[in-house]
Amino acid sequence: MTDTTKDNPTKEEHDAELSDQMVRRREELDGLKKMGIDPFPLAYDRTDFSKDLIETFRDDAPVREVSIAGRLMSIRRMGKASFCHVMDSKGKIQVYLKKDDLGPPYDAFKLMDIGDVVGIKGYLFRTKMGEISVHAREFILLAKSLRPLPVVKEKTDENGQKIVFDPFSDKELRYRQRYVDLIVNENVRKVFIKRSKVISAMRKYLDARGYLEVETPILQPLYGGASARPFKTHHNALDFDFFLRIADELYLKRLIVGGYDGVYEISKDFRNEGMDRSHNPEFTMMELYVTYKDYRWMMELVEQMIHEIAVTVNGSARVTLGSLEIDFTPPWKRITMFDAIKEYTGKELRGRNEADLRKIANELHVEIDPGIGVGGIIDEIFGERVEPHLLQPTFIMDYPVEMSPLAKKHRTEPGLVERFEGIVNGKEICNAFSELNDPIDQRARFEEQMRMKERGDEEAQVLDEDFLRALEYGMPPTAGLGIGIDRLTMLFANQESIRDVILFPQMKPER
Repeated sequence: MTDTTKDNPTKEEHDAELSDQMVRRREELDGLKKMGIDPFPLAYDRTDFSKDLIETFRDDAPVREVSIAGRLMSIRRMGKASFCHVMDSKGKIQVYLKKDDLGPPYDAFKLMDIGDVVGIKGYLFRTKMGEISVHAREFILLAKSLRPLPVVKEKTDENGQKIVFDPFSDKELRYRQRYVDLIVNENVRKVFIKRSKVISAMRKYLDARGYLEVETPILQPLYGGASARPFKTHHNALDFDFFLRIADELYLKRLIVGGYDGVYEISKDFRNEGMDRSHNPEFTMMELYVTYKDYRWMMELVEQMIHEIAVTVNGSARVTLGSLEIDFTPPWKRITMFDAIKEYTGKELRGRNEADLRKIANELHVEIDPGIGVGGIIDEIFGERVEPHLLQPTFIMDYPVEMSPLAKKHRTEPGLVERFEGIVNGKEICNAFSELNDPIDQRARFEEQMRMKERGDEEAQVLDEDFLRALEYGMPPTAGLGIGIDRLTMLFANQESIRDVILFPQMKPER
């Protein structure tokens, strides 16, 4: 018989693990119930927010009745009068409570703690210390907090700078308990508000140009559209293994075949790969496909769109990331992949065979997996020796055909395809092609990818017969684009790790 007590503790075991503060809060909960107070009522009529009240307050204005709600973040009890600070989604405001005004609810306040959610009705005034506050006429508990919050103390120095003491800064705890992180770290809340604004601004830009937002399957019988290892799952009703999508590309191109002129999707994609400061297995991507355009047209759209997003979200085309100032003002620098490699390594890779490339990689101290071919070796050299130097927005253009099985062959350069990547702060933020629409060429590229997979390249793409069938009906000339929302947010929110812009990043289970 399996012992499940560790994963499913009894009430007695759970109570034995409670800290002294948690025990006290449960005793307070019982006390409130004995006073006839519902510690978890259904709703509350909030009409005002702290930031708006503080910004619009005028000393010579008529008395203003307000109704606020939020979380207690500080308490100062003084017999028959007390002060507290209440935090809502926009900020914090001080509340003054007086026993003579409140009656029995003031006694209930003695059984409340930092972290409790409360509602207050009263009027605005300025204290003798000059702080805009709410004089409470009604005070109600809306949710009792049974766990203590981390105590984060703040003070303002003589220069007006905020100093934080004992911050909730342990990375693992912050990621596991994001709800606590959001409560006590105002800057974290601002990061995710900014992330939402990035997506909203991007959607507004694309919608204004008439592109249609669509949804495509997350569960796919074949994975495709990128070079990556997939996650696999089983569909019980169909009794068939499916893959979580690694990209939206092949389905969005099917829609282009179907007659739409421009489609995009903002979606979760999944790649079964390593985790580091710029990679997370679950990430958010925007993919766009527009008919009768090519990759040069798409470059202009990207630099204009990201410039507009920067101005909308940050108020300027210049953003700060650590000590680096990044300027998104168009036009961005353009350079071919081979020219960039030669500029930063002194090595000419154009026209080299696999043996030569492996020798050059060894000279550059770039480790190469034996299973990858020409395209993979060039990609590794570029990623190790060039990409980290590209700090300002740069378009890397014209990739070897071996690296890009879904891109159209270059119109003037044999052996290359019409592809670009946007690189900022040493990281790829977007990838785009003049899309391959020749079904015969596409089949040959897929077959070469399958040969690479047989050699041991786990990220090689698979042959998709239905996609090839769609191309055989005829796909117009098309420009395609993928932008990583997480990495873009890192730039605009001044964050060095992708986990700091994902609300709930993947982690090993606690047990």
